[in-house]
Amino acid sequence: MYVISGTFVRRTEVLWREKMRKVGESDTRQRIFNFIREFMREQNYAPTVREIQRGCNISSTAVVQHHLKVLQRQGYIHREPELARNIQLLGGGRRFVSVPLLGVIAAGEPIPVPSSDTWFTAALDTLELTEELTGGKEVYALKVKGLSMIDALVDDGDTVLVQPSNSAEDGEMVVVWLKREQEVTLKRIYRELERVRLQPANRQMQPIYCEPENVEIQGKVVGVIRKL
Repeated sequence: MYVISGTFVRRTEVLWREKMRKVGESDTRQRIFNFIREFMREQNYAPTVREIQRGCNISSTAVVQHHLKVLQRQGYIHREPELARNIQLLGGGRRFVSVPLLGVIAAGEPIPVPSSDTWFTAALDTLELTEELTGGKEVYALKVKGLSMIDALVDDGDTVLVQPSNSAEDGEMVVVWLKREQEVTLKRIYRELERVRLQPANRQMQPIYCEPENVEIQGKVVGVIRKL
């Protein structure tokens, strides 16, 4: 598992400076491009149009959309239709992939969710992340609520990247569905004789003990995007 914060997404500065110094390039478009680049460097995913508008102090989202269309036409960015965070920077040597943000998971007491078949099927948002960040794996993202995994560097408000899996080794951090309670939680898993221990990474919190048949592993945590 890895933790990402700060300057993970790096770009070739000289190349982009030269590309953006074209005759007739507007100051607003330059500002938007620079904002997108710095945002993705710090956050490891793309900004929304609204975030660009606020960050660049632009009068409306329509103005932002206009400049984004021009930047795409000129080959500086690529956008996937119908995605919230759909901007990919081109020419920097890294590919971006779309990762669905599927909801909130409790790193504390388990939280109720509809069912094991439907709780993670509808994406609330989509994150544009580098392939390095996902490790080239098919993953989904969950926003963390609670402090039970704080000693494992997973804080309230962070986002975990989860590789779908129905099995895990002892000690791995997993997304667990508790069948009887119809609840989901984030913990480290340990198997002990006739029970399963779901262990928080917080000395002030107690583990959850379950019967093996009550536990269904939904995925393994393979990365954490730090809340800034």
